[in-house]
Amino acid sequence: MARIIAIVNQKGGVGKTTTAVNLAACLAATERKTLLVDFDPQGNATSGLGIEDPGPDGGSYAMVVDQSPAISVIQKTTLGFLDLVPSGIDLTVAEMELAQAERREFRLREALQPTSGVYSYVLIDCPPSLGLLTLNALVASDSIIVPLQCEYYALEGLSKLIRTVSRVQSGLNPNLQTEGVLLTMFDGRTSLASQVAADVRENFQGKIFDTIVPRNVRLSEAPSHGKPIIQYDINSKGAAAYLRLAGEVIARG
Repeated sequence: MARIIAIVNQKGGVGKTTTAVNLAACLAATERKTLLVDFDPQGNATSGLGIEDPGPDGGSYAMVVDQSPAISVIQKTTLGFLDLVPSGIDLTVAEMELAQAERREFRLREALQPTSGVYSYVLIDCPPSLGLLTLNALVASDSIIVPLQCEYYALEGLSKLIRTVSRVQSGLNPNLQTEGVLLTMFDGRTSLASQVAADVRENFQGKIFDTIVPRNVRLSEAPSHGKPIIQYDINSKGAAAYLRLAGEVIARG
């Protein structure tokens, strides 16, 4: 059975896609079969792995709107144990097209069911919103990872997300768990970053990953080359951080 984990935060620019791509790559590097589902219309996880927009006949759009079999939209990547369901701009209209559909919140869960015995991990890169696409991801998942940038408004956004997760737990997916909060873009030279990290640990005890992802130039450069950080610069601090995170996720069972 695959562990399905949504990488979610309704706030943009927090390292969500960076985390989805690089955690998936690091899990795959341990020779655990991993599927990354790009569920964001921006398609950054897709381009970050060097794959093109699949258009309306493929990828996440076809899988949830046209109910195409997941196996028909999965693409191989340059990492042997990592596959991808790509995304593109067509997914933008999916929420509108699904608005009147039956079981609209369950489309992604049902699409992923046939892949459960194939992969050890399925990671879902969610859009920066709390709309129907993110709801589908939360309903489909066993747990969530919340990337959290160490900045002033971080806790405010996190509390809104936790309320949404609670609503999903109370009805659509009672088994949904919080895998953990991941501190990202950490700059130890600033007192603000350290204060935010301390506040998050105080408010979410036991739910914070030990791994902290630092601000790292090589990590920022990797997507423009269509590579995860372990292929772009395995010796960088960013690569070391995501390899540690993969170890934590594996250790949590």
